Amino acid sequence: MSAILKLSGVSKRFGSLLAIDNLSMHLNEGEAVGVIGPNGFGGPGEDIEHSRFAGADQGQVFFQGTEITHLRAFERCRRGIARSFQIPHPFAGMSVFENLLVGAAFGDGKPERRVYNRCVQVLEETGLLAKSNVRAGSLTLLDRKRLELARALATNPRVLLMDEIAGGLTEQEGRTLVEEITLIRERGVSIIWIEHVVHALLAVVDRLMVINFGKKIDDGEPRSVMASRAVKDIYMGREEDAI
Repeated sequence: MSAILKLSGVSKRFGSLLAIDNLSMHLNEGEAVGVIGPNGFGGPGEDIEHSRFAGADQGQVFFQGTEITHLRAFERCRRGIARSFQIPHPFAGMSVFENLLVGAAFGDGKPERRVYNRCVQVLEETGLLAKSNVRAGSLTLLDRKRLELARALATNPRVLLMDEIAGGLTEQEGRTLVEEITLIRERGVSIIWIEHVVHALLAVVDRLMVINFGKKIDDGEPRSVMASRAVKDIYMGREEDAI
């Protein structure tokens, strides 16, 4: 199995904050990797997603064997890397379909007429087809999260980065979203999913990585990682702390 995305010794600072500290990792073709870490210091979502796997102060980022460390966001998108944000920010006054059309055309660098059918397909896959003409600003939280995911998928990515997409959802809504993400990975899209709703991650990912203060603490089979002493100490807290 070959790596489609690879980070080698990446460090990134935001002022005095060392967000990523000499991080090396890889994402294999067709793989789903979950990333977790404790709250209260920025968390892995801010560490990794805000750094966007690019603009590193040190280290290198490779996509399909080509270095992309300092490419701009739209350049990475057009190569095949898409992302969804923790807090959805749709074009509220536009319809659901128009939101996808803008993302697909700009993100893939193609005329709108050439991405129309893809947008329809993505809406169907994400359960939004019946709401194509609904104004995005009137959607429920679940549907706004679906739209955020759909806009990323409309760019036709090879790699999808997701930041806490299950946050704020009910248990049933979370299950619905997990089913949709499972279908996405079955299509062959490689996924990195940063999430604090761990049971959702465990239902999807092949591998789990733990980051604490920008450093990788553990990386491996999800349930083995969750059972490790280091993860219990750092992520969930020591047993004696709970007494």
